[in-house]
Amino acid sequence: MKNIMEKINDQEVIFYLEYLKYEKKLSENTIDSYGENLYMLEKYFNPETYHKKIISLTKEDIRTYLYSLEKNNKTKAHYLTVINNFFKYMQLIEKINMNPCEGIRMPKLEKTLPKYLTPEEINKLLDIRLTKPIDYRNKAMLELLYATGTRISEILSLELNQVDFEECLLRVTGKGKKERIIPIDNTALEYLKLYIYEYRPYIQKSTTTNHVFLNSKGNAMSRQGFFKILKQICAKSGIKKEISPHILRHSFATHLLNNGADLRIIQELLGHENLSTTEIYSHVSNEKIKSDYQNHPRATKEKGIN
Repeated sequence: MKNIMEKINDQEVIFYLEYLKYEKKLSENTIDSYGENLYMLEKYFNPETYHKKIISLTKEDIRTYLYSLEKNNKTKAHYLTVINNFFKYMQLIEKINMNPCEGIRMPKLEKTLPKYLTPEEINKLLDIRLTKPIDYRNKAMLELLYATGTRISEILSLELNQVDFEECLLRVTGKGKKERIIPIDNTALEYLKLYIYEYRPYIQKSTTTNHVFLNSKGNAMSRQGFFKILKQICAKSGIKKEISPHILRHSFATHLLNNGADLRIIQELLGHENLSTTEIYSHVSNEKIKSDYQNHPRATKEKGIN
């Protein structure tokens, strides 16, 4: 957040980002993303050309800016949401009378179903050869991600006191600093316990961090570090799909639904505020049903029969 603050000149934007941090308690990554989007808006309407501050932009200005972006509709929709939220707050604190984003239509988005791994692909991914302490760490991380459906940010920020081995529970802090409790299955629990008690001390070395998952220097693992590890494991396992930590989250939810779990339970486990966010997995499940049905001998009409 410090780096983005140094780039922004507009005081209203800085004030808004501080509000997101201290009042809304959003994550650093979210604030940086919002800040970067608003900085790009500020940069586009630079004083030398337009002589305008963000707070004085009109509806036409916003439309012009969105049109100028060489981005897909999904990204444009995200930018518009960020800008709209900024102006909503400015309106709330009575810095402006009208929100210039009002009446601007959201770019049309294609509905895309979340990508996920099949159970067979999950088994390949989790079939890690365990020889070194980092192998046990990687195994514990992937087992935990798939067993709990947690976000990678929640796993990377996980501390030792958030794991309850006796009750088989994980206590994570999600978006908006909201805490939720997630059960851990026996397999993930076994590998997590093995890693923490037997192999983590070798990785930790002389550092004093309480983070569960550590890099080779004994410090908390970064997002970039985990992506690199995941890519290497995928290459070794022979999985051709592009895989991200979020695909493991999607796989967790999809497999639960396919095996009869209630949608509201999945909502709680994933930490979704709205059920509508979780309902996307029911579409995935329906697509799977349609696909599987094509294997039925009567699913397609025989030639010559109308």
